[in-house]
Amino acid sequence: MTTEIVTACTPAAESQATNCIFEEPWWMDAVAPGCWSAAEVTAGGQVQARLTYAVGKTLGLRTIRQPPLTQTLGPWYRPTGAKTSGRLAREKDLAEELIAKLPPHDFMSVNFHRSVTNWLPFFWKGFTASPRITYVIDDLGNTARLWSNLQENIRREVRKAQKRIEIVRSDDIDRFLELNRKTFARQGRSLPYAPAVVARLDSACANRAARSIYLAVDEQGRTHGATYTVHDARCTYYLMGGGDPVLRNSGAGSLLLWTAIQDAASRSATFDFEGSMGVDIERFFRGFGAEQATYLNLRWTGRIAGALEGLRAALRSLKGS
Repeated sequence: MTTEIVTACTPAAESQATNCIFEEPWWMDAVAPGCWSAAEVTAGGQVQARLTYAVGKTLGLRTIRQPPLTQTLGPWYRPTGAKTSGRLAREKDLAEELIAKLPPHDFMSVNFHRSVTNWLPFFWKGFTASPRITYVIDDLGNTARLWSNLQENIRREVRKAQKRIEIVRSDDIDRFLELNRKTFARQGRSLPYAPAVVARLDSACANRAARSIYLAVDEQGRTHGATYTVHDARCTYYLMGGGDPVLRNSGAGSLLLWTAIQDAASRSATFDFEGSMGVDIERFFRGFGAEQATYLNLRWTGRIAGALEGLRAALRSLKGS
């Protein structure tokens, strides 16, 4: 399946009305240049609600999807301090307005930020929701407690790696991508995002001091692994990682993440592992003492897109039988 990007929409102006770094206009300019915008509801000269989105085309159908390297997108609602019943009623009205402001589309799939739990207004408009899991450390203030919360096997891996590996803070995005590419190659996969997108995003983050690249290097100058995080004052996210398959038993992956978590404590309130539904990855993230956090994938399928999905399911069934 190929995807063609549409460039007809106009990016929204810079705004602080966001849940996280992924919704910032500069981020969207990097990952979806020329094909993103934001539905906004304003009142009293202030943005009351905002839903950032990116548009494209797949098989001739108009789509709204998550851009690459972007974990979640809105909606954001301006806090009011209202009681729960009043807040939910307000969110219903605002969500309906946001949905009405979306451009015409045949299919929509977006991940809501984990702080957004009220998806009923979208259900009433024909959306379905699927839960996804990430792992989060909410309190980064006590290093001793963070260390004690690590599973023993992670502490053991960190100690082992510290004997032979140095963690280097780097600006070398090409060196990082080399390790990142090796990880996917070991799984028989190609990079799920274009190197040009990574380079553009890295430049945008570097200009705002919003990213860190960590390399695990031994005494022979070999790079065992690499970790890429992005951050604002609210949260640091483990965005990408990579490793040399030949050197993957050195404990470098554990030491890299432990270093990133310690650094995150100086600039963010929370560390988000950008979780995975994969068994092995989930087990690794869980070992760092993080808590499960649920976020929702919201989908809406129009008549034509629904018919195509039904046809694909039928073909898979026939192939299987």
